[in-house]
Amino acid sequence: MTGQAVSVQARFEAEAMNRACGPLPGSLKVSVAGADLVFTREAALWWPEEATLVVSDLHLEKGSAHAARGLFLPPYDTTATLRGVGALVHALGPRRVISLGDSFHDADGGARLPEPARETLRGLQAGRDWIWIAGNHDPVIDGDVGGDASLEVSIGTLTFRHEPRDGEAAGEVAGHLHPAARVRVRGRSIRKPAFITDGTRLVMPAFGAFTGGLDVKSAPFAPLFPNGRFHAYLCGEDRLYAFPSRALSGG
Repeated sequence: MTGQAVSVQARFEAEAMNRACGPLPGSLKVSVAGADLVFTREAALWWPEEATLVVSDLHLEKGSAHAARGLFLPPYDTTATLRGVGALVHALGPRRVISLGDSFHDADGGARLPEPARETLRGLQAGRDWIWIAGNHDPVIDGDVGGDASLEVSIGTLTFRHEPRDGEAAGEVAGHLHPAARVRVRGRSIRKPAFITDGTRLVMPAFGAFTGGLDVKSAPFAPLFPNGRFHAYLCGEDRLYAFPSRALSGG
C-alpha cells in the first residue's frame, strides 16, 4: 500500500480496535442497521441482545458429495465444521442459532450425515431454537437433522437470508458469496475470509471447513455496494483486522 493508504488503514484499524468486545477473544462490535453485532475471528456472528449465533455456508458433507463423483477429499469436513460451531455454542450459550443457507453441500447432505455427526448436531440443538435458512445448494434439507427450516427470518431490524439482493436492502444479513479480502502489508499480500458491511447490510464469510472465498472487489459485490464504499473485517488467526474498501487490493 502507499503511505497514504497505510495511514488510512492504521487510523481505521485503531478505531475498530476501540470497539473490541464480546466473550470471544479477537471479536469486534459493529453496528448494522442499528443492531449491535459482534463479528468473531471464527467467521461467525453473535447478536448479544437477541442471544443469537449466526453461521453461514457450512457446506456439511461436501467431502462425501465430491467422493460420489470420484473426486476424493479428506472426509473430515463435517466433523471439523461442527466442532467449530460447537465451540461457539458452548462459549456463548445462544438462545437461537441461525445457519444462513448452504448448510449442506447438496439436498441429500442431511441424509448422508454420519450418525456421530448427527448426534453432535442433536446435542448442539438441545435447549435452543435452531433455524436452517434455505440455500441454493440445499433449498430442501433431507434427513432427520432437527431444527426448523425457513426461506428467511426477520428479527428486529435485521432480515436473515442466504442470497443477498441487488440494490438497497437495509438490514439484510446474507451469505452465499463467501467474501474474502486481500490487503498488502509491509510488502506482503494477505487474503482472508471477511465480513463485508456498509453499516446498513452485511455479507458474511463462509464458516465451512472446505469452503473457498470470492474476492470482494469482484463483480458480484458491485450491485450490493454501488458506491464501492464498505468496510472489510478480515478473519485472522488471533483477531479481526478492519480495513476500509479503499485500502483493499483486488484478486
